[in-house]
Amino acid sequence: MSHAAMALAVTEHRGGSKALADRLLNIVLFITVLTSSIAFIEPSPTDALMFVLLVACVLARVRFDRKLAPLLVLIVLWLVGGSIATIVDDDSKAYQFLGTSAYLDISCVMIACLYCDGNLVRLSILRRAYLIAALIATVAGYIGWFHLLPIYESFLLNGRVAGTFKDPNVFGPFLIFPLEMLILGFLTRRVTLGGLTIMLTLMGGLFLSFSRGAWMHFLVSTLVATVLAYAVAPSSRGRARIVIMSLLAALVIAVLVIGLLSIPSIYETFLDRAKAIEPYDVGSAGRFTLQKIALTAILENPLGMGSFKFTDVFGGQQHNVYMQGFIVYGWLGGAAYLTLVALTFLLGLRCVMMPTPWRVYFIAAYASYIGEMGEGSIIDSDHWRHFFLLVGMVWGLSVANLNWRQRQTWGIAAQARPALNAA
Repeated sequence: MSHAAMALAVTEHRGGSKALADRLLNIVLFITVLTSSIAFIEPSPTDALMFVLLVACVLARVRFDRKLAPLLVLIVLWLVGGSIATIVDDDSKAYQFLGTSAYLDISCVMIACLYCDGNLVRLSILRRAYLIAALIATVAGYIGWFHLLPIYESFLLNGRVAGTFKDPNVFGPFLIFPLEMLILGFLTRRVTLGGLTIMLTLMGGLFLSFSRGAWMHFLVSTLVATVLAYAVAPSSRGRARIVIMSLLAALVIAVLVIGLLSIPSIYETFLDRAKAIEPYDVGSAGRFTLQKIALTAILENPLGMGSFKFTDVFGGQQHNVYMQGFIVYGWLGGAAYLTLVALTFLLGLRCVMMPTPWRVYFIAAYASYIGEMGEGSIIDSDHWRHFFLLVGMVWGLSVANLNWRQRQTWGIAAQARPALNAA
């Protein structure tokens, strides 16, 4: 065999190996996202699958774009601060908590790497798998609320739907990203019976979570997504469609809510949850009091208090992820977390409106992230898996957009060069 033939054979072998590795990666990605709603056990199936996904990424030679370096640096600083606080606390539970933080941070960087090339196939896989995962969690919630199976209590918590999650306040926000993808599809493309059915199913689950934070999260994210879609619409006809479809969507959601409220048990729970101030918000052990105490604790503990010491000492959580960052991870970790949240917001704001083939996915992820960023002021979301998914997607797609624009600029320059030479 000639040297040329041998080289061709090696190239074809490598090409086939790469294609096989890519297919394997896509399969593992689908299964990992699909199982992400199974969160009532620890560790959950998706925790183990994330490490399988990491191996698949290595086999498929998923690259780390240097534009992701700030994300990696901030995450490392966050974990260093948490490590120092954990050593000071010296509690076995705190080490486990820090290990979970490290795993989630690794998954965040991995998601960013997976999408920093704007891979539409992987984006489609994520969308499909996330929608199915959200449906599984929601159907489980309906089983719980309407007592459809003997195990119905497993899907409820304190009279609220938790689905396949431990907490309704995590179940509700988990549904918002797939809802934004569906809504944006209706606003910018077409309405399908299947998509509408899925949206109404998920909306019902979101409502039955009776999570005030999740409700506000959804409203904020939907408003941001609609405004961004309107701003980037290519024509006046497209903008008119978005306005009309937004009004119709609001009407459909209103009818759904009215229909649900016609059920007495739902109406009674809604009246209870619709109060602006709940009993656990006030009093000596209430949320607001603990937040005041947390401010003092942050100033008095620059190295942090570790994962559970604040709760052990003061009898409860402050329910604010930004305070949580300083209490659990110290001043270094807290500052790194705040910087990460702010930088993710600013980077997404800079890049989300760039005209790329994956812009709808980007808008859905960024709008969901903004809602979750706001919800962090009333809940500890630093261990929510879907939060790290959103952060990773915003960073990955921002880098994809920057690289896309750079390629477009180079292409224009390359086309202009022959004309300049001829002149």
